Amino acid sequence: MPASDSSAKSTNNPLLVLGKITAILDAFSLAKPVLTLGDIREATGMPTSTVQRLVTNLTSQGFLDREEDAYRIGLRMAYWAAPATRGKEVLDVISPLLKELRDTTGETATFFKAEQHYRVCVALAETRHALRREMHVGKVLPLHAGSAGRVLLAWDQELLDSVLQDQLESITESTITSSEDLAAVVKQTRADGFAITVGEREDGASGLSAPVFDSSANLLGALTISGPTLRMPLEQCQAWVETLLETAEHMTRLVGGRFPGEGKS
Repeated sequence: MPASDSSAKSTNNPLLVLGKITAILDAFSLAKPVLTLGDIREATGMPTSTVQRLVTNLTSQGFLDREEDAYRIGLRMAYWAAPATRGKEVLDVISPLLKELRDTTGETATFFKAEQHYRVCVALAETRHALRREMHVGKVLPLHAGSAGRVLLAWDQELLDSVLQDQLESITESTITSSEDLAAVVKQTRADGFAITVGEREDGASGLSAPVFDSSANLLGALTISGPTLRMPLEQCQAWVETLLETAEHMTRLVGGRFPGEGKS
């Protein structure tokens, strides 16, 4: 078959084209909602001519909206996406991502919500390792100990102010019991966008957490990876930060959420 015929067949293959379109749409994120053609080309690795052709077509069909010399996900996509989660509980939406995070890291992936001055496990995908931290849906834990607590406090000033008035109980030698120290690490958590703790609630256990937001940019909950420090030393936790943040962002997108400070599209 002549090369030109092969190229034409490849270009017209709907599955190959769909894969390229998916790659372009996947290049956009809450952290990078607006991209130039050069950004898209760099993110996808596709030739300039291919990117230009597909982006032009996607824009004409409403998949993308043009913003001066750049592009963002089209508003028409939000219209199509709405029925995907309508009528589904938030936990039904995020549970598959908990399993993906568990499978990627090999450790337990958990979702916590704040209830008064405590955090409650509302969903989890448990590690398959025999050695594991005990965790179950409905487990109630203190807010001042552990990475999930820091995240839940970092984006809820009223709750933080209230917890800082409490007597902070010592659970392990690493538990923060000073209001000043807790306020400082919570402030750092908000600046970093995530938290890592080792041994605060349970000796020999580590955790890293990131926030998930709702459509009003309010905190929905904390996504956490947790496990024995033997498998999760600080260096390993740091290596998983990007994976954690990507999953938390994906959850935020699936529930129609947005980051604080971002305008609605």
